[in-house]
Formats: sequence, structure tokens, C-alpha cells
Amino acid sequence: MPTIGFHASHEQIPPGRLLTAVQEAEAAGFEAAMCSDHLAPWSHRQGNSGHAWSWLGAALQATSLPFGVVTAPGQRYHPAVIAQAIATLAEMFPGRFWAALGSGEALNEHVTGTDWPIKRVRDERLLECVSVIRGLLAGDEMSHQGLVTVDRARVWVEPSTPPPLMGAAVSDTTAGRVGGWADGLITVNQPIGALRRVLAAFREGGGEGKPAYLQVHLSWAEDEATALDLAHDQWRSNVFSSELSWELEMPAQFDAAAEFVQPEDVRGSVLVGSDPAWHVDRLQQLAELGFDGLFLHHVGREQRRFIDTFGTKVIPELVA
Repeated sequence: MPTIGFHASHEQIPPGRLLTAVQEAEAAGFEAAMCSDHLAPWSHRQGNSGHAWSWLGAALQATSLPFGVVTAPGQRYHPAVIAQAIATLAEMFPGRFWAALGSGEALNEHVTGTDWPIKRVRDERLLECVSVIRGLLAGDEMSHQGLVTVDRARVWVEPSTPPPLMGAAVSDTTAGRVGGWADGLITVNQPIGALRRVLAAFREGGGEGKPAYLQVHLSWAEDEATALDLAHDQWRSNVFSSELSWELEMPAQFDAAAEFVQPEDVRGSVLVGSDPAWHVDRLQQLAELGFDGLFLHHVGREQRRFIDTFGTKVIPELVA
């Protein structure tokens, strides 16, 4: 079975409480953790967004778990800034940190006041950033002129082990591109057929033999109605295709777009159920696709009961 990890949702939980939650997750049997690097939440109902890099230093110190982060260099972050952050965590916590690089969303990047590029240009910009970041992590002095500009940058932190640079992808098209440059893949749960295509594209694009991780959105409560209400309240702004999610700029726009999303509609993006055995079955199906790690994201803002229940009734069944 793959590694079972905990997804720490900065968009929903204040950083202090989130730090406690990841400590509790480790104690309950979760084997790894990850988070996303957001400036804004997806909805006013989620209502949080701590700085991922600040929090990661505390979380790595407070636990013994390996951690990853999904981030987007090129607009809000200069690639030299991201390279320095990656190198710093990798030097302090050798072998315990990976970063996944993606092309970003307007929700987080529009704050620079510069134009939000079309997807093709964003993908090209990401490749430039990857090249710069890899060079900086190798100790090189980097200069670059293109969609990003770098002038004689050097990262003076030297981790003993270069950390993996994963690629973030949702579609099979993007996954195919990622396979050519990334040390691994991180994607999100969607229908089984779509996940098969994403994995196949990643492998065929150059990712054969590299790890693939899956972030799994789920909602658990003691009864089915509560689990569905929770998922609808917190995650209905996240049911849209990437083509829309990339482009909206404000949480209020996501809330407006989600106004007519019905509770049952959320089941397409979130595993909703009150029976831990049902979740075990669904997670086993995902594991059988060939993922090396499943990072479980309970979409509720209260995490303790989820952590305790999955620690006693789900994780032991998955790792048995």
C-alpha cells in the first residue's frame, strides 16, 4: 500500500490549530504530510490562508514527518526566492522535504497587479522557473532573460541532499509535460478513468519509475447527512474545472460561481461517507491505480475526530 499522508489545509484552518492537527495526525498513524501554498482561500466560508513556508518550518520541527508543498513560482514568487526557501528547509531537515511546482492560479497571483498569462504561457514560464531553481539548488550562479528575469542569483544554502522537485498536474495533458522534468507527480482525486489517464500520461511523458502522489478530498462525519452538509459548505467552491478555477481572482467570485451547486454535486470531487469501511474501500481503489502516496484532506474545519477515526479504523486497514 502507498504512504498515507495528511493534507494540511491552510485555506480552512488557522496556522496554530493546523500545527496541532498535524502533530495529532502523526500520533494517530499518518506517515507524511503536505500542504498548498495559497495567499487566499477558495471561499469566504473557509476563511483562512496562513503562509505555508513559515508554517512548514514549524511543522517540520514539531513532527518527524516528511512534508511537501505545492507552490507556483514565476509571478507572486521570484524563482530565486522559492529556491532559497526550498534549500533552507532541505538543509535543516534532510530527506524530509519536497516541493511540487505548478503554473498557479489567478486567485493567488493576481495580487502582483501584472497580467495573468494564458495557460500556454504559464506553462512556459514554469519551465523557465524549474530550470532556474534546479541550477540554484545545484549551487550555480544563475542569470536568465525570458518570461522571468534573473540577475546573477545564487542560493548560498547548501542542502546535503537535493530535495525532489515534483510537478503539480490535474489534466493528463499537463501530467505528460510534467513527466519530462519533474522528480515525481502530485495530482488531485477525480474519477477513476481520469486518474488512469493522468498517470499514464505522466509515465509516457518521462515519469516512469518516479513517485506519484494523490491528494484525496474527503468528508467524514458520524452520519451521512452531516458529512454531505460539511462537504457542501466547505468545498462546493472547488467543484469546477481547472479552466475556471485557474482564472477566478477573488474568493467572492468562487462563492458566486458556487451559488447553485447542490449538495449531491459535491460528491464528484469529494469522497463523502460516514462509514470508515466505505472510505477504506474507496482509498484502496485509488491505491490500486499505482499511486505511491495518498494524502487525505478532510474538508471539514474541525480535524480531531477525523484524525482519531481514520487513525483507528482506516489507516490500519490500508497498511495491513
